[in-house]
This record gives sequence, C-alpha cells and structure tokens, in this order.
Amino acid sequence: MVRFLRPLLRGTTYTRLLHQWVPMLIQSMWMFIDMSKPWVPGVMLVLLGLVPAVRRGEGVQARLLLTPGEQEPGISEAPSTTWRDRTRTVVWLELRWVLGWISMFVTVWLLVVAFELARAAWGRAPSGLPVLGQLPPHRAWALLTPLPLLVLYGVVVGLGTLITVCARRLLGPSAAERLAALEERTEQLLERTRIARELHDSIGHALTVAVVQAGAARAAGDPEFTERALDAIEETGRVALEDLERVLGILRESERPVSARPTLADAGRLLDSARASGAKVDAEVTGPVAAVPGPVSREGYRILQEALTNVLRHAGAVPVRVRVTVGDGALALEVRNPLPRPIPGPARGSGLRGIRERAALLGGSALTGPEEGDWQVRAELPLG
Repeated sequence: MVRFLRPLLRGTTYTRLLHQWVPMLIQSMWMFIDMSKPWVPGVMLVLLGLVPAVRRGEGVQARLLLTPGEQEPGISEAPSTTWRDRTRTVVWLELRWVLGWISMFVTVWLLVVAFELARAAWGRAPSGLPVLGQLPPHRAWALLTPLPLLVLYGVVVGLGTLITVCARRLLGPSAAERLAALEERTEQLLERTRIARELHDSIGHALTVAVVQAGAARAAGDPEFTERALDAIEETGRVALEDLERVLGILRESERPVSARPTLADAGRLLDSARASGAKVDAEVTGPVAAVPGPVSREGYRILQEALTNVLRHAGAVPVRVRVTVGDGALALEVRNPLPRPIPGPARGSGLRGIRERAALLGGSALTGPEEGDWQVRAELPLG
C-alpha cells in the first residue's frame, strides 16, 4: 500500500501535471478570442515547431518539469539543426497539446464526480452540475466517492509517465548530438590518460634523477660532486613542480590551451639533467626541430623524457646515444645505451607502454627492447 501511494509524495508527480497544463493556458486565452475554433492553437503549433529555438525551450521545460534532478534525463536542450529535428518538435508539440486537453478534461471531470458523490452521500441536494444527473441523497454514495479519486490518481501518474517517455523519444538527442557527445566523452577519456602519462613521465623522471644523483653523491664522497648533484636535484625538482602545476591547471581549467607544454625545443634540459646524473650523453639533432608541429613535438619530448628516465633508472650512469632526426615527413627518435646486467626481460612497465601508445596515437610506431648488445628505444612519428 505504501509503495502504491509513494508517487503522491514525489514532487515529480505534480511538476509533470503542471507541464501538461501549461499548453492549456494558451488554449484558454484563445477561447476568449474565438470559442468556435478551438483547433486553431493546434495549427499554430505546427508553424511554431519549425522554429529551431523552440526545441531548446521545450527541452529546458521538459528537463525542469518532467525529469527534475536527473543527471542524464535523455532530453536535449539544443536547437533544431535538421528537418528531422523540426519534425520531431512539431510532433512533440501536438502530442503535448492533445495530452494537455485529456489531462485537463479528465482531471476536472473526475474531481467534479467525486464532489457530486460526496455531496449526495452527505445528504445535500445536487449542485446542478450536468455530470451525474440528479443524484438522490443517500449515504451509500460514500462507498463510491473514493473511486473517481483513485482513477484520477492513476490518470495523473500514468499521463505523467507517458509524456516523459514521449519527451525522451521526441526531444532526445539526435544522431549528430549523440555522436558529438560520444566524441566529447572520448576526448575527456583521452585527456585523463594524457594527464596520467604527463604525471608519470615528469614526476617519474624527476624522482629518478634525484635518486640517482643522491646515490652518486653519497658514493663519491666528493664535496664538489655533491654540490653539483644538489644543484641538479634542485633544478630537476623545480622543473617537475612546474610540470605538476601545469597539469593541475589543466584539471582545474579544462579549456586551457596545451601550448605551454614542453616541446623538443626544450629537450636540452632533459639532456643536461641526464648528464648531471652521470650519464655520458652523445646527442645529435638533424633537421628543423623547431618546425615540427606542436602535437608531434610535445609527444616527442615526452617519449625522449621517458627513454632517458628508463636509462637512469635501470642502467645508471652509462653512455647514452640520442638521435633526433626530422625529415622525409617524419620525426625519428632513437635512444640507445649498453644493456645492464642482468639483461631485462620483456618490458611490462607503464613507461615503455606509454611510449608505444603515444606513438600509435599520432599514427606512428615505437620499438623498445634489446638490439646488438644495447637497449634501444626508437620511435617514428609522422609530421602530417
């Protein structure tokens, strides 16, 4: 019984009833103008539904009154962009107008019926309303008085559910809007993945450099070397903090441009950081690096950063050969270092996987693994 009466306690039941009665305000105004042609507002709704902005207004009303509080109601608030959207809006307006008529008529009629039955059961004379005729006063009518109220309850809840279902079908997102929403969702997921990679690459690189530098300074026991190590740790930590602040800024400000991200033009600080950690870096840059497109240059920087981080983390202060080549419509990155002992197994870390994913995202490829006694990271990114 409690479950049956639960809709009476929901505000949605009454906002949906209000939504059905709103068109009747226009209908009532028209009845003062010409009562002999009650169908004219229905014809006017056809022309009104062809206006693109009307669909947005109907969507806003439906969200507020039919689905209040729902996060994903399945009702669009965008204006009509195609004739299909306009047609659906016209059908919706006509359906809403018809359901408004039914709701208003049935509600008023059932309330009057309940009033007449209660009046007759109380022993009062009929009110004269031509609904049930001239009911003779009798207490037995009290048994029938709740019946029209129960029917009214079912009609109000049923019509509210029906018009909500129709709103989702007729005012729901079009195919183009669903595709746009899917693309936006995909972009958000890609952005989250990119931010995770940014944090992994930047913070992981800084921590690796700091650990290697601290260990080398302790082993060397040389105050001058220790001073250089502390300088390198300080500089690397400062850069990592800048990267962290930038990434957090992206999280706080979703529309912030990515132009502030480091590019291959800033690769010098990566090489200097690796050298300060004891690695003997032999770098060779060929071609116009500054002319590399922004997305390719930014991802290339992160690939180079992750490759150098892996060298310091797994091989330590060893000779490293870095080759950056721009030409033939592609950017080629190669980082080689002597294999540590023991030789590592197949790479399963997120860093090397991230390198391959970055390259694949830009339509390129990446290879990581041992080759001729060296550990190699090689990536090719198309400039187009």
